[in-house]
Amino acid sequence: MSQNIPTNSQGNAQGNPQASNSAPYLAHLNPPQRQAVETLDGPVLVLAGAGTGKTRVLTTRLAHIIHTFRAQPQEILAVTFTNKAANEMKHRVSEALGGAPVEGWWLGTFHALAARMLRRHADLVGLSSQFTIIDTDDQVRLLKQLIDAEGIDVKKNNPKLAADIISGWKDKALTPDQVTDAMAGDAFNGKLAQIYRIYQSRLRTLNTCDFGDLLLHVITIFKDPRNADLLAQYHRRFRYIMVDEYQDTNVAQYLWLRLLAKGSNNICCVGDDDQSIYGWRGAEVGNILRFEKDFEGATIIRLEQNYRSTGHILSAAGGVIAHNQGRLGKTLWSEAGDGEKVTIHGLWDGEAEARWVGEKIENLQREGISLSGMAVLVRAGYLMREFEDRFIHLGLAYQVIGGPRFYERMEVRDALAYLRVTMQPADDLALERIINTPKRGIGDATVQTLYSFARSKGISLHEAILQLCVTDEIKPKQRQTLLNLINDFARWRGLLDHTHHAEIAGIILDESGYIQMWKQDKSLESQGRLENLKELVSAMSEYETMGDFLEHVALVLDNSDDRSVEKISIMTLHAAKGLEFDCVFLAGWEEGLFPSQRSMDESGMAGLEEERRLAYVGITRAKRRSFITHASNRRTYGQWISAIPSRFIDELPADHIEYSSDTGFGGSGGSGGRSSHWDSSGFAANVSQRMQDITRKITSTQTGNADGFISGMRIRHDKFGDGKIVFVDGHKLDIMFDQGGRKRVMDSFVEILDA
Repeated sequence: MSQNIPTNSQGNAQGNPQASNSAPYLAHLNPPQRQAVETLDGPVLVLAGAGTGKTRVLTTRLAHIIHTFRAQPQEILAVTFTNKAANEMKHRVSEALGGAPVEGWWLGTFHALAARMLRRHADLVGLSSQFTIIDTDDQVRLLKQLIDAEGIDVKKNNPKLAADIISGWKDKALTPDQVTDAMAGDAFNGKLAQIYRIYQSRLRTLNTCDFGDLLLHVITIFKDPRNADLLAQYHRRFRYIMVDEYQDTNVAQYLWLRLLAKGSNNICCVGDDDQSIYGWRGAEVGNILRFEKDFEGATIIRLEQNYRSTGHILSAAGGVIAHNQGRLGKTLWSEAGDGEKVTIHGLWDGEAEARWVGEKIENLQREGISLSGMAVLVRAGYLMREFEDRFIHLGLAYQVIGGPRFYERMEVRDALAYLRVTMQPADDLALERIINTPKRGIGDATVQTLYSFARSKGISLHEAILQLCVTDEIKPKQRQTLLNLINDFARWRGLLDHTHHAEIAGIILDESGYIQMWKQDKSLESQGRLENLKELVSAMSEYETMGDFLEHVALVLDNSDDRSVEKISIMTLHAAKGLEFDCVFLAGWEEGLFPSQRSMDESGMAGLEEERRLAYVGITRAKRRSFITHASNRRTYGQWISAIPSRFIDELPADHIEYSSDTGFGGSGGSGGRSSHWDSSGFAANVSQRMQDITRKITSTQTGNADGFISGMRIRHDKFGDGKIVFVDGHKLDIMFDQGGRKRVMDSFVEILDA
């Protein structure tokens, strides 16, 4: 490629202003976009609000650097977060340069670029250049071996949890020498730091890396004073560094960039602090907030003209995000006109919410808006179930983005298999699926023996177990395990005539050990799987019998997946980032659900602010219409819970919304009519007072005023009620609640009761 790029006789660094003025790719940029493209000297932070043309700026800036001879392609380091974004950038830059090839560029994801560097210098960290990269499954398998070798019970100490913790350390650029046993607490018998050291040594012996190593090893190489000349070579190589989605960088990515940028200091980071929503997986919003401190003399350019949404949508989103303290600040605007106000609608319960959304979608279809232009966004995956069921009832084609449909999820299919065998013992496919889930010591050889016998006799797998368990073809331990399982199914089956089927489902999942299996799994996914299982049990209450429910599920799973048909999209708010739709339905805006109580309990004010950024992301996905719904009552995990609207609804500016309700909760004169408008003296004021009380407690404890909490003290929690403190760990309190047992919570949501 370098042979195709002409060089300036006076050197690349000076560039060619004449080429800049005549470049056709600059013609379609607005003034701030053009400033971001043409400001090439020194550190630059481009604060790109939602829908403001971030990708256009990035690709145009790349093309501009090359077109003006500031640098050749191989002298630019351009970093993205996904391979899709990298490929799109390559394609757009190639187009801007008249179709010039872009292969061989330093353009790709953090991990891809770090791997490329590590291949060249692997010997400096005890590897050869042919090292392999293992995936998460291999990582967990290796850790399981090492944990077992240390005499630690892998059933009580999940290797997947060890992998997650070690990956978290690597995301913080912590080598084994920087990690202490105390950092992992009592898990793994207090030996996880030692296991980390052994794990890293074993990886070197095997000449392999996990994904976290790719950045960690390169950082280690660059920070070693003995490799100063090597780092200087990279400083000379990269005249310009460009980074996309800077708000999502973790500590390791941040350090890697800082080390490389010390050369030219020509680093341009593009991102939006208001869209930093991945703190739970290591992203540090502080990286973008302190850019000016990290890079002296930095230029800050704000992209505020939005090309996606109408004025009311942008103002509503801006009104919410303005309540965050940790932000650099910007105000989005649009030339598309005000459009429709954001609609907020209160419903009686989740079923009514799904019914109302379904009716709205059908009305919008009649107005000419296609299903593919609509989306339903929820805070938690289990909330999708009622919408899926409703859309199937209405015959509306849908797709779940970012994961399988509710009844297709692994844990839901496992649970359904238990129910199917309870109803029908001869269901071999269902029995085979869960015969060793959770682990019971029933291996493939035992299952094969059972199947061979069943086929030879023309009987079911269930009957084969009964017959073979009175002979010696199967080992005694496995025989007893299988008989216990068959007896369990018989006992559960006996409950069908006199116990509610939803209650039976809960008993099955509990007594089978399936729920406990996921409780012991400390991975990030396990909590979501438990929520889905609880939602499954809750959903059964809507059907008269277990048979009726299983028949409904069978029809759902048989729903056609014709790719040529337009479909409405259902997804979580996290999965929606980067997408846009004509009309967006934001469901489940209730306090404790959104913002998530768990996020606030675990992270206090930081958690609340990330939840608010998630609300901002959700609202700004909409181009023409945005609908927000909340329910006064929601069946959560089989129990009815009364709910108040999310504090984020109260934060929406009144001039840009229309509020109506079918619940009698607020509205004009408290009538609850469909067309009642926002009443700041009624609904909003009540919610506002509640939110002010909660926020006041968060703020007071976040400033370190937590010394008043001691063991034995009686307290009240916003969600769990009254209880007694049994242990104090900084801002975390272990409380024995009068109703609900022992829980660990943040002191942010606790108030001391008078003696």
